[in-house]
Amino acid sequence: MSNYHCTNKSEYRKAYEDSVRDPESFWTAIAENHFQWKKPWKSVLHWDFSTPEIKWFEGAQLNITENCLDRHLNTRADKTAILFEPNDPSEEAEHISYAQLHKRVCAFANVLRTQGIKKGDRVCIYLPMIPELAVSVLACARIGAVHSVVFAGFSSNALATRIADSDCKMVITADGSFRGNKTIALKGIVDEALKSCPGVTTVLVAKRINSNIQLQQGRDLWLQPLLDNANEDCSAETMNAEDPLFILYTSGSTGKPKGMVHTTAGYMVYTAFTFKNVFQYNENDVYWCTADIGWITGHSYIVYGPLANGATTLMFEGVPSYPDFGRFWEIVEKHKVTQFYTAPTAIRALAKERLVNIDDYNLSSLKVLGSVGEPINEEAWHWYDDKIGKNKCPIVDTWWQTETGGIMISALPGIIDTKPTFATLPLPGVQPALMDENGKEIAGDPASGRLCIKFPWPGMARTIWGDHKRYKDTYFSAFENMYFTGDGALRDEEGNYRITGRVDDVIIVSGHNLGTAPIEDAINEHPLVAESAIVGFPHAIKGTALYGFVTLKETATSEEKLKSEINALITKEIGPIAKLDKIQFSEGLPKTRSGKIMRRILRKIACGETEDLGDISTLLNPEVVQEIIDASKK
Repeated sequence: MSNYHCTNKSEYRKAYEDSVRDPESFWTAIAENHFQWKKPWKSVLHWDFSTPEIKWFEGAQLNITENCLDRHLNTRADKTAILFEPNDPSEEAEHISYAQLHKRVCAFANVLRTQGIKKGDRVCIYLPMIPELAVSVLACARIGAVHSVVFAGFSSNALATRIADSDCKMVITADGSFRGNKTIALKGIVDEALKSCPGVTTVLVAKRINSNIQLQQGRDLWLQPLLDNANEDCSAETMNAEDPLFILYTSGSTGKPKGMVHTTAGYMVYTAFTFKNVFQYNENDVYWCTADIGWITGHSYIVYGPLANGATTLMFEGVPSYPDFGRFWEIVEKHKVTQFYTAPTAIRALAKERLVNIDDYNLSSLKVLGSVGEPINEEAWHWYDDKIGKNKCPIVDTWWQTETGGIMISALPGIIDTKPTFATLPLPGVQPALMDENGKEIAGDPASGRLCIKFPWPGMARTIWGDHKRYKDTYFSAFENMYFTGDGALRDEEGNYRITGRVDDVIIVSGHNLGTAPIEDAINEHPLVAESAIVGFPHAIKGTALYGFVTLKETATSEEKLKSEINALITKEIGPIAKLDKIQFSEGLPKTRSGKIMRRILRKIACGETEDLGDISTLLNPEVVQEIIDASKK
């Protein structure tokens, strides 16, 4: 018996102790007993954080889609694998069984092969939350192509950057997408992006909104006719354990986004294991994660983790506010959802809507509530617990990152006690450490410091695509022989962890990690702008919103018009998710004598905490601080 599924506290404690005492034996037992392998591994783990180099299950061969699909066909062929709930509630939901999903993935994989895609090629997927998104991800994995999903809310510039960085040969997109009562012309965004991406030779287009679009001769093809003519039988490519499975981009605090590379075997084992335990999934449950597959949450906990466990996973195309703010609860009632996993931003937005009487909906099917993307504040936690869980559903406040591949710190429902605002305890296999500013581990509880992980886990990213030095510099240079998460945390007397936020220039807005540098770069393109600095400030719905301090080369004739132009530039370069909620123009920005902008001071001003700004006398221009404070109060 492996510790694959902990069902009580003593099993969790034993699994955790085993995983720390002998990690290799712990993960060997899980990998051997719960997955299909074409060839066993020669070594379970090779690692060196100084290089850094991490290899799990080296020498093993497998295909992740055989573990997500083929092996379920004997026992779960007719069970719903993906339950698709469309944007418009009047459109019928679609139940895709494991047998149907297997055929659709095989047909799509054959289309990819026919179009010249082979093992190792990169394929960019820019699709709305429709079944073709999950199918295309799995089709790439089926033939060993490396998928790079880009969230379909990103701008053409952001899309082009990601396509070019990973040198994609193909883009899979749709004519457009539905989002509430709006439609978005995705194909037009792709066309614009591809003006600077000559390496893309093929664009496959799914039909969703039935708009009139231009197909470029020799490059663009409608997807459905190709699928209709494709064979529904496709042999799975043999993959080595450490072959790349996907690239997923995350915002950097400086420069271009980072293409995190996740490999095949370790990622599969880790996402499957964490899904089973964190959500305590049972055979007939209906699990719903509200994220988009364009983010790591969707990769790990809509597609790979659930399907590797033979689960029913719900995919929702729409938004929580359409046609009204009862939409989530209507879906929970309709499909008898048992596990519900969403972001604090959504919870706060729904909590503010007094118009919807939650008691009108039957939420009695719910067993577990989850939170992801950022730490959940106490008020939202209690609303979630009271109104949605009726004080009967444990809340798992999960901490993890794009880089970690899967959940790292979380309560286990009914096993680890929950505590508002705390992610609680590390999962088996995860060895956290709090470090002080001198690089020393802080022993004893309570404690607070920078959150590091001191031993590898199977789901961790192996590198940044094309830039291993940046991977080392970003995650392994701050503390010797440690993975540095970039987050601060505190630990209470019982060993529970609470994440206190980023310690670098990445701001989490509505659960999305946004690097400040790319946003500032976009603002600085405006001809009137001399320089800018972005900080976060508390926001009732988003958790954190963006505040821009901007200095101008000359006075603007209309500040309101200029603010609109600045946000339009940000939308064009990055996407609407990065727009500024507040913009303040100032004569200058507080700087050190070496010319570094003191964002710490600007953060305090943005948050209205101007009583204690510390010693500003050493600044190059201390007089500018009071000017900014006075202007902020207006």
